[in-house]
Amino acid sequence: MNRRRGTILAVVSVLGMAAASATPAGAQTSDVKEKPPMYSYISNWDIPRAQWADMAKADEADRATLEKDLASGTIVGFGSDVNLIHSPDGETHDQWWSAMSMAGVITVLEQFYKDGNSTSPVLSSATKHWDELFVSRYYNWHSGPIKNGYTHVGLYKLKPDASDDAVETISKTLVVPLLEKQLAAGTIAEYEIDIQAIHTNSPGSFLIVYVATNAEGLDKVSAAVEEALKANPLGGAAFSSMTDQSGHRDELVRTNATYK
Repeated sequence: MNRRRGTILAVVSVLGMAAASATPAGAQTSDVKEKPPMYSYISNWDIPRAQWADMAKADEADRATLEKDLASGTIVGFGSDVNLIHSPDGETHDQWWSAMSMAGVITVLEQFYKDGNSTSPVLSSATKHWDELFVSRYYNWHSGPIKNGYTHVGLYKLKPDASDDAVETISKTLVVPLLEKQLAAGTIAEYEIDIQAIHTNSPGSFLIVYVATNAEGLDKVSAAVEEALKANPLGGAAFSSMTDQSGHRDELVRTNATYK
């Protein structure tokens, strides 16, 4: 989830421009289909620096459970992240898994509660903790493991007067065409556009998430952005008209993950 030069708004707007200039807008929208809902549970932790090595061991200890759930089809992906851009109110680490049903997500959570993983010493050392449950209808990935990838998360807030289908429109016409191209090139390994399934924050926000396979992938996306901006500097007006830039935040984390 790379935190890039400028804002992710520029990234999405510019890459949307590139897609628009290459393909008629109507064709883009019709080619992008809403998928069955995918749910993602994310457990965020603020761990004291002295315990970071213990947190890495705890993540590795959870792997056996998550790999069994992946093999059985209970989940379709799992991973853990280390935050690279720290903020006073943010997390240092997170662990997550994704499933094609809310039942699949909860099954894994209950396993961890039953096994006592949720009360391990390193987690008990956390100074802050919170959980989130998201749902996505626009996503794709390459199967297999990702070791030391980089995940960029862009958080956006819709304007109060944005249409009810604003996230759908943004996904179909701007974000998905761009990220599918990056996925096909191998620059990224996964992407998703998320909204909260359980609203622990105010409604109207959404996430644009992608995983670069390596640090060089971040530069490749940046280069694509700059090229598209030069080719069509007037694009992105639709995205800007639907989103409130004051509500925008980015996050960059190092990721180890496996997708089915």
